[in-house]
This record gives sequence, structure tokens and C-alpha cells, in this order.
Amino acid sequence: MIYTFLSFVSSFIVNFISNSGYFGIGILMVLESACIPIPSEIIMPFSGYLVFLNKFSLWWTVVAGAIGNLIGSIVAYLVGYYGGRPIIEKYGKYVLFSVNDLNKAEKWFKKYGSISVFFSRMIPVARTFFSLPAGIARMPFAKFSLYTFFGSLPWVIFLTYIGIMTGENWQNIEVYFRRFDWLMVIIDIFVFGW
Repeated sequence: MIYTFLSFVSSFIVNFISNSGYFGIGILMVLESACIPIPSEIIMPFSGYLVFLNKFSLWWTVVAGAIGNLIGSIVAYLVGYYGGRPIIEKYGKYVLFSVNDLNKAEKWFKKYGSISVFFSRMIPVARTFFSLPAGIARMPFAKFSLYTFFGSLPWVIFLTYIGIMTGENWQNIEVYFRRFDWLMVIIDIFVFGW
């Protein structure tokens, strides 16, 4: 059942980007960053594949992904800022975000502060939900936006580059991303500790 769902999501992403270009990349990244479970691990590598085919420009692909990430993160930040914990506790389950996830994110945010927004953009899964506790904590908006944009750039570039390098085999990389989730977490912990 999960495989069928992922196949459906992948097909939707591929068709949407194929039909709407850079705008499609931006919109899908907005949704992903606004806590809708659409994986950037499919969005950006497929976009990189289109760069490989010379249908897209690397520069515009990265810009569309990073700006989409910023806009979606701002939406989630505003939900946290104006709705606070009560709205997330009530509606978070509809976007697969539990109270337990919120508690972990808030604890992480309180422990590491604003800089955690920057580094969280490079952690699979967590990157999507980190804007909510930043909003709840009333992190200054300009700082949040700056950290979010520049924190998302390495992730967007990395995923796009993988799509370019794998070329027509871009679809096979999803399996490897699941294996590297822990590696990314370990690297981020090392960077925080340093």
C-alpha cells in the first residue's frame, strides 16, 4: 500500500513539474515546506533530471526550489506564530504531525535556538516541520526567513545535483535517501556540537 501511494505521489510530481515548469517546482516545494507530505527527495531530483536533459536551467531550478521552500516555511511559521500549540495539537494529525513531533521540535528549538532553523533545513523529514516551533517561539521573522532560505539552499542544490548525476535513473535514488537519513542526522549533530 505504501509503495502504491509513493508511486502515485511520484507520478503526480513528475506530471505537475512537466506541465508547469519552474512554477511547478516552486509550488510543490511550497506545499512540502508548509507541512504537506510531498517529498522534496522526488521534486528536486526529477527537476535535476530535467536539467540533465537541458530542459531546465540549473540556476532557475535551484532558485525555484529555494524560494518555494521559503514561502512554504513562512506559511508554517505563521501557523505557529498566530495559532500556537492549540492549532497544531488540533489539526497537526491531518498533515502527519503529532503532538509528540511538536514536543521534540520545541525541545530541539529551545536547546539550540535560532540557528537550529538553519541546520534543520538539511535534515530529511524534520526540515518540513521545524517552522512551526519557530513561529510558536516568536523567532524574529527576518532572521527566520534568512536562516530558512540559506539553510535550504544546500539541500536543494544537493538533490538537484543528484538528479543531474543520475540522469535517466533519477527514480532509483529514493531507496538510497532512506538509507542516508541517519547519516544526515549524525552530520547535523556533529555540526551543532562543533
